Amino acid sequence: QVLLVESGGGLVQAGDSLRLSCAASGRDFGSRAMAWFHQAPGKEREFVAAISWSGDSTTYADSGKGRFTISRDNAKNTVHLQMNSLKPEDTAVYYCASRLGDMSYYPSDYLYWGQGTQVTVSS
Repeated sequence: QVLLVESGGGLVQAGDSLRLSCAASGRDFGSRAMAWFHQAPGKEREFVAAISWSGDSTTYADSGKGRFTISRDNAKNTVHLQMNSLKPEDTAVYYCASRLGDMSYYPSDYLYWGQGTQVTVSS
């Protein structure tokens, strides 16, 4: 069993930054690809960023390239999402997700999910 707990969301203005964190408990964190997804009201859950189990590989949705950075600390069982130059369209609930094996863009490939943290960006 893997438990994921997100933190760091909040209400910010356009252009501001936020750093989301996801704390993981359970076994095999260092063997798991980790990802962030977001979901706005009335929309499907969308891929934001992912990082390989080693941290050597990362991938981003086009909307976050150049603004977002995903990182992990396997010694502390944590993964972070640094979000800079935030835009109103980034407003959503952000979820941390975990899977054994390679990174994936698809929510259905991830077995474990956190409860989400709200990010609201005002214009």
